[in-house]
Amino acid sequence: MAQTAVSQAPAENPFDNAIEQLDAAAARLGIDDGMREVLRHCKREFTMNFPVKMDDGSIRVFTGYRVHHNEARGPVKGGLRYSLNVSLDEVRALAMWMTWKCAVAGLPYGGAKGGVIVDPRALSRGELERLTRRFAAELGLLIGPDEDVPAPDMGTDAQIMAWIMDTYSMMHGHSTPAVVTGKPVTIGGSSGRIEATGRGVLFVTQAACKHFGLPFEGARVAVQGFGNVGSVAAKLLAEAGATIVAVSDSNGAIYDEKGLGDVDALLALKHEHGFVPDGHPGVHLTNEALLELPVDILIPAALEGQIHGGNAANVQARMIIEAANGPTTPEADRILAAKGVHVVPDILANSGGVIVSYFEWVQDLQSFFWEEDEVNMRLKRIIERSFDEVAALHTESGGTMRDAAYMLAVRRVVEATEVRGIFP
Repeated sequence: MAQTAVSQAPAENPFDNAIEQLDAAAARLGIDDGMREVLRHCKREFTMNFPVKMDDGSIRVFTGYRVHHNEARGPVKGGLRYSLNVSLDEVRALAMWMTWKCAVAGLPYGGAKGGVIVDPRALSRGELERLTRRFAAELGLLIGPDEDVPAPDMGTDAQIMAWIMDTYSMMHGHSTPAVVTGKPVTIGGSSGRIEATGRGVLFVTQAACKHFGLPFEGARVAVQGFGNVGSVAAKLLAEAGATIVAVSDSNGAIYDEKGLGDVDALLALKHEHGFVPDGHPGVHLTNEALLELPVDILIPAALEGQIHGGNAANVQARMIIEAANGPTTPEADRILAAKGVHVVPDILANSGGVIVSYFEWVQDLQSFFWEEDEVNMRLKRIIERSFDEVAALHTESGGTMRDAAYMLAVRRVVEATEVRGIFP
């Protein structure tokens, strides 16, 4: 099979896309101009430039960000990412999307996001720890169990959360596990947290197939992004009866129309080689070509802006489950809607991670921890309830599932803002 020619994504500003999505929901809800202005602005933006001593004794200065979008519903919540692509506008967009995601799930949080411009793979373990601890010290002005609770994101993991928790605790003179989520279980992390986002994708996919009348058993699924979220989702979907026909990472994609077989074996190869291996018998494609494969379900689980005006018309999937944040641009949304492609939006589809992060925060505050079966049961109950609420509004109001999810989320944030009032 020849590789498919694809259009490259235009250089779009993710915050512009986030604002356009907000404005569309505000218009459908009839929100007044003053409230729109409140929601269009991030409440707090923090930029920091901090030095880190490298292994060779040299000093490098890194730039990091933390943005709080809205805290009307409670302390802000959102991940920290380490990537060379981190920018202030990207962090603003991700913080706004977190506000809506928490509101859709009914969690008592506002939205935040942060990151450092760095390739974590280029650092030694010691350099990574020193960078993280210095970043945590800079963040100490903002974060706290009742103020701002970070979590892992792209390029960060449980170990990095452990270093942040320890640094914050040293600064305050006592252990404070609830300052971050996504920690190792041994220091207050929650069972089931690592798999939570991918498990939530499974639950949402099953609910979406039922809602739209599409068969789940045997459904042909392509997963763009074979990291933590994408690999867990692929494994759980396969175990539940779907057929994984394509996966990709940053190095490319592999595809077999009959199915890629054992996802565990594929994941083991990835862990051994650090990427989807060239030696796999599947057909090798570009990462972008995976998006245009003839499949039943497409799961973008990588970066924002992957489905855009240049390639949306070529998407052949019947349904898209957004496991990544912001993978579909507003222009692409309009094209997909005209084609009859069902899109389950990110603020609903990938909310499993923040839901179980909420469980972790609650467990830390109580010093009372749940078994993994209870965590998974509670996750399933909340995410299915959220899907049912969005689906009911979708049926009632028309439009797309994204329209319905945004209307539900924005309405909840507006209600909280109005009840609290404008200070002073």
